[in-house]
Amino acid sequence: MTDRVGLLRYVSNLIPLNVQPIVFHPKARDAIRRFPKNVRIRLGRGLFRLQLGEQIGMPNSRPMPAVASGVSELRVKGEDGIFRVFYYTASPLGVLVFHAFVKKTQRTPPLEMEFARKRLKELLDA
Repeated sequence: MTDRVGLLRYVSNLIPLNVQPIVFHPKARDAIRRFPKNVRIRLGRGLFRLQLGEQIGMPNSRPMPAVASGVSELRVKGEDGIFRVFYYTASPLGVLVFHAFVKKTQRTPPLEMEFARKRLKELLDA
């Protein structure tokens, strides 16, 4: 019995208590599900770090003030392209993940920025 209690104490010490939830825009979730498995795994690690309250810097994340104040993008290079996920951490709801896409040009296309603005507004107004 004491071994079991000791194990439970050990396991409970590994689980952080202040993990913020992640709120996905449905279209962002759908886009991420289409990403290759290795990219999804790396994105998941980055999102978990954000849930713990970490500030992620370059080259893994970059601020995107052109979308909105407080918005950043997670950046993952994969064999099939460059994958981007826009997120917002200043919401009381948790970490908002509102846009995901495969980047094909050096600059982020204006249409992707417009989609991002619209989807962030949808989540914030919900």
